[in-house]
Amino acid sequence: MPPLDPPNLDDRRFQDVVDETKRLIPRFTPEWTNHNVSDPGVALVELFAWMSEMVLYRVNQVPERMYVHFLNLVGVEPFPPSVARTRLTFWLSAPATEPVVLPAGTSVSTVTAGGQDPVVFATSGEAVATPPVLVAARTAGPGGAASSDVWEQLHVPGETVVCFPSLPIVDGDALYLGCRDRLADLALRLDVTAHAEGIGVDPSRPPLAWEVWAGEGWVPTVVEDDTTGGLNRDGTVVLLVGDRHVPLTLGGTTAYWLRARLLGTDDGRPAYQASPRVGSVRLRTVGVSVPAEHAQAMGTEVLGRSDGRPAQRFAVAATPVAARRADERVVVVDHTGAHEWDEVPDFSTSGPHDRHVVWDSATGEVRFGPAVRQPDGRTRQHGAVPADGAQVRVTGYRTGGGARGNVGARTLTSLRSALPSVRAVTNRVPATGGVDAETVEEAKVRGPLALRAGQRAVTAGDFEQAARQASVEVARARCLPADPGDSGGPVHVLVVPQVRSDPRTHTIDDFALSPTLLDTVAAELDRRRTVGVAVGLGAPFFHGVSVAALVRAVPGRPVTAVRERVVAAVARFVHPLVGGADGAGWPFGQTLTATAVAQVAESVDGVLAVDEVALFGYDLRNGVRVGEGRESLAIGADTLLLSAEHRVVVR
Repeated sequence: MPPLDPPNLDDRRFQDVVDETKRLIPRFTPEWTNHNVSDPGVALVELFAWMSEMVLYRVNQVPERMYVHFLNLVGVEPFPPSVARTRLTFWLSAPATEPVVLPAGTSVSTVTAGGQDPVVFATSGEAVATPPVLVAARTAGPGGAASSDVWEQLHVPGETVVCFPSLPIVDGDALYLGCRDRLADLALRLDVTAHAEGIGVDPSRPPLAWEVWAGEGWVPTVVEDDTTGGLNRDGTVVLLVGDRHVPLTLGGTTAYWLRARLLGTDDGRPAYQASPRVGSVRLRTVGVSVPAEHAQAMGTEVLGRSDGRPAQRFAVAATPVAARRADERVVVVDHTGAHEWDEVPDFSTSGPHDRHVVWDSATGEVRFGPAVRQPDGRTRQHGAVPADGAQVRVTGYRTGGGARGNVGARTLTSLRSALPSVRAVTNRVPATGGVDAETVEEAKVRGPLALRAGQRAVTAGDFEQAARQASVEVARARCLPADPGDSGGPVHVLVVPQVRSDPRTHTIDDFALSPTLLDTVAAELDRRRTVGVAVGLGAPFFHGVSVAALVRAVPGRPVTAVRERVVAAVARFVHPLVGGADGAGWPFGQTLTATAVAQVAESVDGVLAVDEVALFGYDLRNGVRVGEGRESLAIGADTLLLSAEHRVVVR
């Protein structure tokens, strides 16, 4: 429990009590005239004043503690911190010739600087870097048309393979490479010998996409490095494959396929005038990626022995405890053997023989079921009771979490223990999801709302609250009731995820909902909805907005600085998470007006006046303005505004 800020029911301190007592001396003992600190009586006064201050301090704690205890009694407990997560890529010292195993729990930290403690992450599972084996190669047109087997050509000295067979070359032509085993989570290096036939492209930005088959479609890999200039010269291509890769049958061959697909040129990149030709391709594993989290793994821990009574409590050594994984369980060992007990949120539905426990994440306390007296005098046991003398232990848990774990990209670079086959480690993407524990003040605000809403979602506000409580990764939620003309239609819940980087850098892709977050929120809404109510879950529409403004600066102020401050203020004002008049995010469906933007610009330090403001729609995918400037920008009830490119002229 975080420290409590005591209320001042009695705000007297040590010196206040001493002064008040000295003022009473002439009334009760007028013969006592020496009030100096050297007097023994004054020393006694100061002693009792010190004791009184301690009593007052404890009295001031009572109301807050009672409030917290009342919340706990009705099942409202402060949320524990959540752990930040990211993916670590371990780079091998040499290409793998046999499987290289990285054990679960491998620790990596930030580099210490300025006397601060490092932020430590641990891998969530075991990672294996396996050497890939190429078994097939094909070329094909868009959608797999005109597929040709080129496996033999890649193995005949002097022969070359035309990567993109269509004439003329069209978007979707691809070179397919089939492997015997899955490539998920691997960092691959393709050693390529090629001939400079694919002229006309920018070698630093070739119009190629490297993709793998993930079961429901092709998903892109991350191109870490490409020295081939778009398969135009001898070199290497380093790829980071995601966590999904499944087999696919192409041309009668079942394999795990990797492909290089030709992209269109709508983004301004020049196209190939002729197809590149490849003489040979060799595939090697040079690294492996694995999920990691800001938590320290703790091993098996014995909590104590049961005395056979209901409502027993045991505590683990380290707190707070991260959300438990499938292999982190409570085990009771008695004369019949070792038995795993199931963790439940509470004992309200537990019967007397159900092996249920409640594991408090904030305090680390493991609780067994209580015996509850019924109106007829009988006692009902909620949850089984471990036998007298039984050992209670946990198979393991993880401790840690908090906003401190939201470190930036490429900051986790220090291995905490030596790994013989690893030369370096890094995180390509920032760590996200770390949230500090809920404070007592926050729990006091949430508690009454939770009690009023109950356990069922009925109103739009109930659905929104349920979505927000489902995960700390939910920043905002909006419930749109069913169409009044469709009595059986679903309610639609729109979720905006937390994005903890600089708001000025946010793009539409930052607000994409991950499958994990969707599943978590969907499960909570399904549990809370009433029978017969269908719920649709998704993300809101994001309408891009670009502002053009002409402002005058206060004489003597630097024009560049004023422009940057105006752009930053406008970008923050028109933002899904921190925008709007109250800074809580732009309201769903609210129209943006030039007047409101002008007021924001005028409040910026250094701005004398705003002469003109025009609003433009903005295509967030293609990065271009849409339509003419206008005075207002209206959006639908399921839409949020997202700031885009702003142009501010300061004179």
